[in-house]
Amino acid sequence: MTTATADAFTAKAGWRTRLADNERLLWPLMLAPAILYIVLLVGFPFFLSLFYSVSDVTVGSRSMSFVGLENFRRVLATDTFWTSLWNTLIFTIVSQFFVLVFANILAMALSADFRGKWLVRLLILLPWVAPISLGAIGWLWIYDSIYSVINWTGQALRILGPNDWPIWLGQPNLAMASIIIVQIWRIVPLATVILLAGLTSIPQDIHDAAAVDGAGFWRRTLQITFPLLLPITLVAVLFGIIFTFTDMIVVFLLTRGGPYDQTQVLATWAFFTGIQGGDLAGGAAVSLFLFPVLVAVAIVFLLLARRSEVT
Repeated sequence: MTTATADAFTAKAGWRTRLADNERLLWPLMLAPAILYIVLLVGFPFFLSLFYSVSDVTVGSRSMSFVGLENFRRVLATDTFWTSLWNTLIFTIVSQFFVLVFANILAMALSADFRGKWLVRLLILLPWVAPISLGAIGWLWIYDSIYSVINWTGQALRILGPNDWPIWLGQPNLAMASIIIVQIWRIVPLATVILLAGLTSIPQDIHDAAAVDGAGFWRRTLQITFPLLLPITLVAVLFGIIFTFTDMIVVFLLTRGGPYDQTQVLATWAFFTGIQGGDLAGGAAVSLFLFPVLVAVAIVFLLLARRSEVT
């Protein structure tokens, strides 16, 4: 290696070392990919929706004009909006309540050592890993009006009478319960993994000391595990609420908002209005009603998580 080459290599290595040691320059470079991702995939569609919501743009139109808040007034004047908003709240709150219960049970069960734990973890993660389209095909068969395995099993076990045949996706109350069950099945794996990570971060010495002091299982769970797990639980619930509140896949694949809009949620109604109906301005206005609710929920849950960490 010549002297000039060695000097160039040393200068290049020195430049990298100076860059790695310069924190004021390094952290913007490290954050740049995440900021670029947020701007391109989140920020641009959001501001485009804001622009569309105050215009009269439609699919295929070459011109648009400013209409102010007319789209929002038109949306608020429809009964479908209030039905969709109520269904969205019910769909989110009920599903997340059961997700939290089941995820805690599964996380505590999986935190123990037993044979075949890897297989149980695999089976629990399958609903989250597998494409939702495949799961929806299975659930459509389970809820089928003719071949429903639930109905056939219920009649075989004498739970249902010979003339009882529930139409799971055709009756309003049963349809809402059906999509809630599928959403619980879909979200429980994610919440379980998050809570399981929180359980494994609790030092075992705390449980051992409590056991030596005579604390039983329920006392350790209620006074040690749950309080220490509260911050990560709030984060898991926040993720679940955001994911469920903005999700349209389950409703779109199973009921498409029927029967009679009784399972219509804001996300599906925005899609049907803006994409299938061609009213891009109306669809953008509907979708923007999700934003203030989610911002308020995120702020509340993050503040609660921070306070629980401090205390």
